[in-house]
Amino acid sequence: MALFDRNQKQRSSLCSTATVVVFVALCLVGLWMISSPETIPAAAANVSEKPDVVAVKEEDSSLDATNNVKQNSANAAADEAAAAAAADEDDNPAKPAAGEKAAAAAASSKDQTFDDENGRTEGGALVKPENGGGDEASSDVKEIGSLEQAAIDMKDTTEQSVGDTTKEAGVVQDKSSEEITTAASDARESGDGGGGGGGGGAAKNKQTFDDENGKLDGVNLVKDVENKTMSEEGAKPLPEETTTVSSKNSIVAASAMSDEKLSDNGEQAQPVEALPNGQAELLTERAAQNGSFTTQAAESIKEKKKRAEKKKKKKKKKVKAASAAAAAEEDDGGGGGAASLGWKLCNTSAGADYIPCLDNEAAIKKLKTTAHYEHRERHCPASPPTCLVPSPEGYRDPIRWPRSRDKIWYHNVPHSELAAYKGHQNWVKVSGEHLTFPGGGTQFKHGALHYIELIQSSFPEVAWGRRSRVALDVGCGVASFGGYLFDHDVLTMSLAPKDEHEAQVQFALERGIPAISAVMGTRRLPFPSNVFDAVHCARCRVPWHIEGGMLLLELNRLLRPGGFFVWSATPVYQELPEDVEIWGEMVKLTKAMCWEMVSKTSDTVDQVGLVTFRKPADNANITLRACMHWVPTDPSVRGSRWPERWPERMEKTPYWLNSSQVGVYGKPAPEDFVADQEHWRKVVRNSYLTGMGIDWKTVRNVMDMRAVYGGFAAALRDMSVWVMNVVTINSPDTLPVIYERGLFGIYHDWCESFSTYPRSYDLLHADHLFSKLKSRCEVLPVIVEVDRILRPNGKLIVRDNKETVDEIKGLVRSLQWEVRMTVSKNREAMLCARKTTWRPTEVEAR
Repeated sequence: MALFDRNQKQRSSLCSTATVVVFVALCLVGLWMISSPETIPAAAANVSEKPDVVAVKEEDSSLDATNNVKQNSANAAADEAAAAAAADEDDNPAKPAAGEKAAAAAASSKDQTFDDENGRTEGGALVKPENGGGDEASSDVKEIGSLEQAAIDMKDTTEQSVGDTTKEAGVVQDKSSEEITTAASDARESGDGGGGGGGGGAAKNKQTFDDENGKLDGVNLVKDVENKTMSEEGAKPLPEETTTVSSKNSIVAASAMSDEKLSDNGEQAQPVEALPNGQAELLTERAAQNGSFTTQAAESIKEKKKRAEKKKKKKKKKVKAASAAAAAEEDDGGGGGAASLGWKLCNTSAGADYIPCLDNEAAIKKLKTTAHYEHRERHCPASPPTCLVPSPEGYRDPIRWPRSRDKIWYHNVPHSELAAYKGHQNWVKVSGEHLTFPGGGTQFKHGALHYIELIQSSFPEVAWGRRSRVALDVGCGVASFGGYLFDHDVLTMSLAPKDEHEAQVQFALERGIPAISAVMGTRRLPFPSNVFDAVHCARCRVPWHIEGGMLLLELNRLLRPGGFFVWSATPVYQELPEDVEIWGEMVKLTKAMCWEMVSKTSDTVDQVGLVTFRKPADNANITLRACMHWVPTDPSVRGSRWPERWPERMEKTPYWLNSSQVGVYGKPAPEDFVADQEHWRKVVRNSYLTGMGIDWKTVRNVMDMRAVYGGFAAALRDMSVWVMNVVTINSPDTLPVIYERGLFGIYHDWCESFSTYPRSYDLLHADHLFSKLKSRCEVLPVIVEVDRILRPNGKLIVRDNKETVDEIKGLVRSLQWEVRMTVSKNREAMLCARKTTWRPTEVEAR
């Protein structure tokens, strides 16, 4: 019992101690609750807010991971700012507005601009900008009460969230480094002070990028006004230099302003609609491969030999040094580029009309004969030139289409000899400071429109603009035939040799009519077989009848089965001995080739005649012995049937593409075709037309330097432009697909000069061209060629990997071009630059 009594006493002592401790704790808790009566309601209110926030996030669930990181980071930063403001209010009771300001800041930080696939930009805005953000924030503060306890409760969570978000953002930065450069950034950055104050920070948070879906929110892009570069305000010319600014979790434009800009009428200027946010696919190069398509280079034994010889040659040290200098100049910020590369004017007899592969005087002098126009064929120099072609004195921006079809500036193409020689045939006339084009030709002195209607009436199956969409005009003169076929929705490839009639092709291009310098001599023309719906020759001076009809066989190759050859020349309607002899030879040749003479007519207006032949569309009643080519009979083989009528053929997948074939981008060929078409439709509609700052009214002649299926050209169909689609010789041979769509193009090797005059194109588009050329030739000479064929104030759009785009940016800056915008994402980049009128003063030595 004694033992028991002792243990009981000890236990009672312990219980008394515990009771005292509990009592004291309860007292402290009660005192704390009495002193903080609003703590529980605040916490409850905070909890009640969560479903609304969750609803917003669910609404924006389609946004990419980068946006989510940006949103979470912004929310966490806002909560931390609110906590700091609450602590400041607690320490300084005389400043009760601090908590309200923190709440407003927290609400404003959640006002993010998002873009879905349809370009919507309102997503997830909890505080409307027009309300200033303050009223709703203040009412929320009144309902919730003090934020002190909420800030205390969330402090640890916020710090952890910020840390996690920072780490996550770092991963995103490594995977997706994004940047935008716009002109006038230096001036605007100096205005912001580089610190990103209140307004400037808000603008930067709204930067987004998605090329295909189309908006670059907050970026004040450069606009074209009559080919004069202006800022968004429309009042100041832009400075030459540009600056790139990168941010960690969002794209930040160097042109972001800390204050809002107003238009001339006092209203807030609307931002330029440009490149939206969300899909990295747009700048990322799709895995290109040959698939089921061969390449021109692989099919040409001569090309293989040429490539083998090129591999044996040493790379030119001058080109390497120039590229390295351009890269170094770019790293230094772009200053003094012209001096570092030592640009000089070309010293050639052709002067401002220099075409390197057609004006190679040394190679032409070595020719053993010129009987077959060998001197008019391509003879490219062993080393591509790196000099710049001068502009004619008095050169000015070309007259816009369609007025340019009728007249051009004389000083842009200062040649008058053709007007004196062919003026009586209404080719071209000199009229003051203009050269005018009445629309005539040797066989249609009274105008091309009458002549075109004559062809149609003589054989209605020609069906201009429906059945016959893509034509070839051989010996085109000043290309009035092709120029007026635009009225019938016909796209004509006009060609003529250089210098046979002074500057005829240059006249055509200046007028806004498609044309190239080429000759029917000893080599095939750079077009696929069986692609032209019609071929035309009006006194084209091509001796079709000689040497067994060799040149006529080349036309047979180019015409699609069932296509037409329209020939208007003196042998058709004159009875002179020479004409009678030539006509007899032509009848024999065409019969041997199984061509059918479907129409022969004369015109009382122009006093000429013409004949139309048709290439066989099938093998009915035709023996193999008598014909050169057996027409395909398998309905799945190209050439076995006529394409869909225009314009349906534009978007129709070619019948000879099937799912067993692998497309260029790895999908089954029909799916590949459709995906490419949709891709460029979105990019052009949502970015190029509205977001690049280009005045498309000044654009007429366009070139796609690396076309695949012609999707870029198809997307521009409703614009008043034409597009020369170039398929490079080492790319999959998709040019027949382009012709099947009712478009046209040409094979070319960009390691050599293009067969066109200087200042031919208003816009050049290069999608992953330059990086693919690097294994075969240097980038510098290609950029020099770009400078040659692009008009002053013309635009260059480059899409490629970031390393290549940076190299090109350095080179064009050294040429004193204006780099209007650069965008990069996931190691892919895009550049838009404008060629200026700058030319060096020093001339290279011969």
